[in-house]
Amino acid sequence: MGRKGAKKHLKRLPAPAFWPIHRKEFKWVVRPRPGSHELNRCLPLLLVIRDILQLAKTRKEAKFLLTEGNVLVNGRVRRDDDYSVGLMDVIAFPLTDEAYRVIPAPRKGLILHSIKGEEKEYKLCQIVNKTCVKGGHLQLNLNDGRNILLKVTNPENPVEDIYETRGTLKIQVPTAEIVDYVRLTEGVLAVITGGKNIGRWGEVVQIDEAEGSHSPIITLKDEAEDQLKTIIEYVFPIGKGMPWISMPEDEAS
Repeated sequence: MGRKGAKKHLKRLPAPAFWPIHRKEFKWVVRPRPGSHELNRCLPLLLVIRDILQLAKTRKEAKFLLTEGNVLVNGRVRRDDDYSVGLMDVIAFPLTDEAYRVIPAPRKGLILHSIKGEEKEYKLCQIVNKTCVKGGHLQLNLNDGRNILLKVTNPENPVEDIYETRGTLKIQVPTAEIVDYVRLTEGVLAVITGGKNIGRWGEVVQIDEAEGSHSPIITLKDEAEDQLKTIIEYVFPIGKGMPWISMPEDEAS
């Protein structure tokens, strides 16, 4: 009889390449619990605490930190070491007043970027779909699995419908209140979240509509005036004029 349900275990060799683990020292690694992010686009909290930040030496020590409520993800206490964190999630440690945002980086996949001040109070979410629900209200489906319901006063003239798919919301955590919005169009700043140019960011200078089933091609221009081309699925708007979040390049400049 075949397997029923999702897999519960994960070997180290087929684990995502950007995970900072020894592939052959041990056989197994923690498998992220199904949730807001895909397996190949997330990090389990255990790896964040033990392997990346090195706040614990063993899984037992990491579990102790979590069960004591010392780790916040997007403003909420998380106690499971297999909880998955992904793109733009904010991980905070109240005892040390440290916080990190998960962002893409060139040649490294997803990394933790240290943030301070007001940056700890919000995250960015991309709109991947919109649906009409009962009563004519609108529901925004975001890239991290959450949904935001927009109350519509008049379904025949939904003036509240100002949001487009592929656009980005700036929301407070943990309340998920919308603070700002930018749509994917020429002139906005965006970061590339996949492909060979992952982690590079710049201004969107051209959007080429595709024919048939092919994805539209987006052209970005970075600070060095280099032009980058990628498909629309890999483009994540991060602001207009100035990015809403700090990027690793900002620290070097």
